[in-house]
Amino acid sequence: MTRAGRLGIVGGTFDPIHWGHLDAASAAAETLGLTELLFVPSHVPPHRRDTPRASAFHRFAMVALAIQDLPLATASDLELARPGPSYSADTLAALHAQGWDPSQIFFVIGTDAFAEIATWRGYPAILDLCHFVVVSRSGTPADAGVGGRPNLLARLATPASLPAHPDSTAVIPLTVDTRPVSSTQIRTHVGAGRDIRALVPSPVATYIARHQLYGQGQELA
Repeated sequence: MTRAGRLGIVGGTFDPIHWGHLDAASAAAETLGLTELLFVPSHVPPHRRDTPRASAFHRFAMVALAIQDLPLATASDLELARPGPSYSADTLAALHAQGWDPSQIFFVIGTDAFAEIATWRGYPAILDLCHFVVVSRSGTPADAGVGGRPNLLARLATPASLPAHPDSTAVIPLTVDTRPVSSTQIRTHVGAGRDIRALVPSPVATYIARHQLYGQGQELA
């Protein structure tokens, strides 16, 4: 049975989750009229050379804490429960099996990650599995990450010009004034003993301190 509404997918390692992730998700939800937001921490990120510093358990817990006051948002263990590398194509296929049409799914992604879309498993067929909402920061061209590829340029759309067919999908550039923060910056700050309360929601900062995550030279269980 087909679901009702529009589902936003926010995937990533979330090592840890931070305000930049939440700003992008909130802007996408408001602009596109999303009815649900699913935050999906990856189990084994296929495009990262290094393994996550925090365990899957800790990363999921931090996501759940970060989104507790974000309307429509839910933390999903869809990828954490699946062994091996976390491929977005598999995740999208699982959502289709749950009743979501491709045109109802909006994959929220940064310009840097989308610039590597041609290296993703299942490309270019993955472009037909959902809409891609390509979020760029203010000062960056809204279509950054498209890279001049004709098959991507032909898919460009605005929130007001989305294709109506349930199997039709688009690439939607979205310029957002997100807070300038990265997970690498947070880990570096923690390792140096610096305050991170402006970079992550307060419950996440408390969790990191309580469990001594990202400490100097510390490996996490």
